[in-house]
Amino acid sequence: MSRNPELDVRARDILIRNDRGGYTVPTHGLYPFQWNWDSAFVALGFAEFDRERAWAEIETLVSGQWEDGMIPHIIFHQKDEGYFPGADVWNTGRTPPTSGITQPPVLATVLRELWEAEGADPACPRMQRLYRACLASHRWFHTYRDPLGNGLAMVTHNWETGRDNSSEWDDALARVDTSGVGPYQRRDTGHVDAAMRPKQEEYDRYVAILHFGRECGWNHRTIADHGPFRMVDVGISMELLRANRDLLALAEAQGDHAVADELRARIALSERGMDWLWNEEAGAYCSRDATTGQSSGLVTNASFLAFYAGVGTAHQRARLIAALERIAGNTQYLLPSLEAGSRAYDHRRYWRGPVWLVVSYMVAQGLAEQGHTDWATRIRDDSARLIETSGFYESFSPETGEGSGGPDFSWTAAMWLAWCGQ
Repeated sequence: MSRNPELDVRARDILIRNDRGGYTVPTHGLYPFQWNWDSAFVALGFAEFDRERAWAEIETLVSGQWEDGMIPHIIFHQKDEGYFPGADVWNTGRTPPTSGITQPPVLATVLRELWEAEGADPACPRMQRLYRACLASHRWFHTYRDPLGNGLAMVTHNWETGRDNSSEWDDALARVDTSGVGPYQRRDTGHVDAAMRPKQEEYDRYVAILHFGRECGWNHRTIADHGPFRMVDVGISMELLRANRDLLALAEAQGDHAVADELRARIALSERGMDWLWNEEAGAYCSRDATTGQSSGLVTNASFLAFYAGVGTAHQRARLIAALERIAGNTQYLLPSLEAGSRAYDHRRYWRGPVWLVVSYMVAQGLAEQGHTDWATRIRDDSARLIETSGFYESFSPETGEGSGGPDFSWTAAMWLAWCGQ
């Protein structure tokens, strides 16, 4: 496809308007702070027209990194009463204030892309500083979020996955005790249609999990071992494996042999462990409950990150392609966050059906790398059509193409500039 100059300008304008000086909010009103994986993808968009600003985005993100290595999912750089739960609810005692949980570890992958696009100089000081931050983050995952010792990543809050209300979490969330959750005022439904957001009973569970973390002083060992929500997430497991591969490339370029050996061992462990998430009946990798061992059995957009992570036997990859063919036959736009007909599927409600371009981008990149260029092109073209049809929304209906969630969304604009609009 040829570039659309008008949409190029609109996408750049969205990033510039959402810029708050060193960091970008996802969208005005609904999300007024800096989000972890949003900023990583936003950097790719800025890199298309302002590379200095791209580096600044992720440097500001790691300014909120904890001493133990965790990069939090929100950094509250300034006060804003329009969002719940805010810094006072999290009460992590950090400066700058942050949440007490993390988000998908895609930063090392983005760092490698920025660095290679500028000539891959091993002496680049910005790369070296961010490399160390990413390494500390990955070690945090391996220390606190690998309960089975098999190289897979557990989450202790569904918000950590980025796929907040996916049906994958329903059974585990149903066990969360909400009796101690007092009254609170949600802010999200004041910005967008409540039919596009998680339901109230779901939000009560999210808040209850937050309260557990706060009450134990955000002790990551206690949360990992005894928290009320413990899911091995197919998305973060795949993203972390990919990020370790990319961090390994940076380690090798710098001659950091000890770290390179450490990362190779982690990669091999994850490659072996990934079969624990394979569900033969579903024909896909599925998230699994770390407490009960139960598989979600659901085919989501994250299942196809197997190509991005470079895992799977010939049989497993064939099953995944068959699932992709089935999904493509039942919807207008790829890639829905949940297969139509699955439990609680809803083409308009957050991560229970809508298309999210950042996941589509990662899946398409993986498919192209593994030789499935036709599918990669189909997903990219569908993503471009969604923007051309409805604008730069947070997500989109896979059935109608209608935009859902927040408008003028930063990572959607970034995906246009860096990927599907090219």
